[in-house]
Amino acid sequence: MIFPDRRLVLRAGAAALASGSALWPGLLRAASAQGGQPIRLALVESLSGSFANTGEAVFRNIAWAVERVNARGGVPLPAAAAGARPLQLARYDSKGSSEEALSALRAAIDDGARVILQGNSSAIASVLVEAINKHNQREPDKRVLLLNYSAVEPSLTNDKCSFWHFRFDAHADMRMAALMDVLREDASLSQVYLIGQDYSFGQAVLREARRQLGQLRPDVAIAGEELHAVGRIKDFAPYAVKIKASGAQAVITGNWGNDLTLLVKAAREVGWSGMFYTFYGNALGAPAALGEAGVGKVVAVADWLPNMPTAASAAFYRSFRERFPDPRDDYVHMRMQLMVEALAQAIERAGSTEALAVARALEGADVSLAGQHGRMRAVDHQFQQQLVVGVMDRLGAPGVQFDVEGSGYGFRVVRQISAEQARMPTSCRMVRP
Repeated sequence: MIFPDRRLVLRAGAAALASGSALWPGLLRAASAQGGQPIRLALVESLSGSFANTGEAVFRNIAWAVERVNARGGVPLPAAAAGARPLQLARYDSKGSSEEALSALRAAIDDGARVILQGNSSAIASVLVEAINKHNQREPDKRVLLLNYSAVEPSLTNDKCSFWHFRFDAHADMRMAALMDVLREDASLSQVYLIGQDYSFGQAVLREARRQLGQLRPDVAIAGEELHAVGRIKDFAPYAVKIKASGAQAVITGNWGNDLTLLVKAAREVGWSGMFYTFYGNALGAPAALGEAGVGKVVAVADWLPNMPTAASAAFYRSFRERFPDPRDDYVHMRMQLMVEALAQAIERAGSTEALAVARALEGADVSLAGQHGRMRAVDHQFQQQLVVGVMDRLGAPGVQFDVEGSGYGFRVVRQISAEQARMPTSCRMVRP
């Protein structure tokens, strides 16, 4: 069951309808048809503003995962805990603001949610972790968990780790190591340009790029380094001109959303023809913005890509496209599916929806879907799973069965990195209740 909060319907219904979301009418029908005692999940995400497209992409993914759980009867629980119960997903718009995210957190808790889902900003994730730590200590009868699907600033599962926070994406240092596994083999590379968003995540990406380049490719010079405001730059032409003038043959960036799309578009328009090593260059407009200029030039790292070379993966991706046939809705995240499966597994094993019991069960989560497997590392709550690196190519080229967002371009898998290879040590010293 997917059910929007009544206040959110009034506040954001018009915007959601304007976005063309195929889910919204179904949400309204589900609201009138709900029954029993659903387990309420709260998505706190940017659903308006510069990064609304990223928030809506998350919503589609989690909604689809919730539908899968509910289609098999919900989460089995003992009769004393009201038996099998469906999951219920409510939307709360953070508007890309920490203050709004905290307000949304309070509203979600007041509405009965005990599982918070967030990820499209490490800065917001840090604020929510701190607030949840305080809330759970102050109100043990209303404790909540934070499940993080995309906030990859490394400290969240290192020195800032929390018992109440679980991360299902590889953190930035892990992702950078996967990119470097490909970049270090480029013998023609002599100079790179580092550019990122000016907040904790973007800073971490550039810091780790410098460190790993020094270790793996000390012969490669950093031709330039730049941090820019998040979500505020409308014209990246001045940045693209500097990249071209620097003589760099490649850019390394953690940019996401419009900050990535506008950057690659500007680079194309000024005639720069170098490589892009990205965390998120495989969708949300970036391939279409580059077109032919991106073939063989854009590298992206992910936990999974649609062109994984297995029948199970292809069937999984086709089922997503059947559920969301509009090419504009094409951005499926395997890790979000595994996250919801892990939550359902943990609730069932705990035999309860109480946050402490679920958290203890979630520490042992071990889930598989469509050939992808992952498990939660209890010591720091960092999910361990394989990573893949892909290179942009034309639809129909060898290894490119599927394109991205109807662009005619997809990503050919060039490297698969096992969970054991992707694993990194942690400095977490978790305080447990």
